[in-house]
Amino acid sequence: AGMNGTAIENFVCVIFNVSFMNCTWLVGRTSSGGDTQYFLYWKNSMNEDFTGCQNYIKDNYGRHTGCRFKNVTIQNKRASFLVNVSRSGQNIQLLLINCISDYIIVEKLTPPLNVTVNCTEASHGCEIRWQPPRTSHVKRHACFKYEIVIENK
Repeated sequence: AGMNGTAIENFVCVIFNVSFMNCTWLVGRTSSGGDTQYFLYWKNSMNEDFTGCQNYIKDNYGRHTGCRFKNVTIQNKRASFLVNVSRSGQNIQLLLINCISDYIIVEKLTPPLNVTVNCTEASHGCEIRWQPPRTSHVKRHACFKYEIVIENK
């Protein structure tokens, strides 16, 4: 329920450096100037309470268009987001997004860990080893594919 055109669009969250998450959105089409404001809340399990954003990203009108979260963990690959929209101080719309995190949340991975290279003249080859990168919620390392670029100098 609420006024048409005030709901957010293109909501997406990006996790980076394992535990930081930025969520961004586009303001509603009928949200002009600074009289409409957006408030984001989220939780990562059904047993938790919603946590409100403490660090908003703002546009030129001072409207909230995103949030920066830290110390983020995703449990059971599910997350819930709640967006409260108010115009001139009155709540006009509430949007609840329950999602499987893979569809709303993107993770920018860190590089692989502990990369080692051992080359021997006898075999005319090199052995390259590494460990998978740390992630916030991807537990199956078989999902990763690696590409190695070797440059001779």
